[in-house]
Amino acid sequence: MRLLIAEDELDLAEALTVFFERNQFSVDAVNDGLAAYEYAKVARYDAIILDVMMPKMDGIEVLRRLRADGDKTPIMMLTAKAQKDDRITGFDAGADDYLPKPFEPDELLSRVRAILRRREEYTPSLMRYDDISLSPVSDMLSCTTGKSVRLSGREYQVMELFMHAPKTVLSADTIMERVWGWDSEAEINVVWVHISNLRKKLKAIGSRVGIQANRGLGYMMEAKDD
Repeated sequence: MRLLIAEDELDLAEALTVFFERNQFSVDAVNDGLAAYEYAKVARYDAIILDVMMPKMDGIEVLRRLRADGDKTPIMMLTAKAQKDDRITGFDAGADDYLPKPFEPDELLSRVRAILRRREEYTPSLMRYDDISLSPVSDMLSCTTGKSVRLSGREYQVMELFMHAPKTVLSADTIMERVWGWDSEAEINVVWVHISNLRKKLKAIGSRVGIQANRGLGYMMEAKDD
């Protein structure tokens, strides 16, 4: 299970990250609302935990924007506020559950597992760009030529970033952070290796889409002109 935690209290964010990782979750943790929104836009999570009071963008606004974007990810709200009106605001904005601080980590874990169990059953839609599509179910990259190829876990995550932002330059540092995380012991050249693999697979399925290097800036996915 992949989890995004947005909490501006650094000690709490770190503690929750360790706790959920010990309970078999893969965790990305951010400390402001804008980062939470940006992470949620470009990566697929099984659940999101949002603190309400955060800098740059509060949790309710993050929630509203994600729901407006059509994001159905189960979302748990955390806040020091326990008033009824605050809970109603969160639920009206599309929250799946609401837990006031302070709380016991075991209760948070139990509630996250509960919203995962009762989340709406639906088949995630294919991501499409030009002549290719990427399936979040099978991890298959397919082309209108009729050919398909399966991506590894990291290849899928890198390709997912490009599918969400075609014709946009993504720096190697951005890709490294979003896919491997800042705490990873992997070297930055692992990004180049995975992009090289994706280029080969795009060519193998006959796609006109390629990933181009922009010297000193990063990488961009775009389709060749006819």
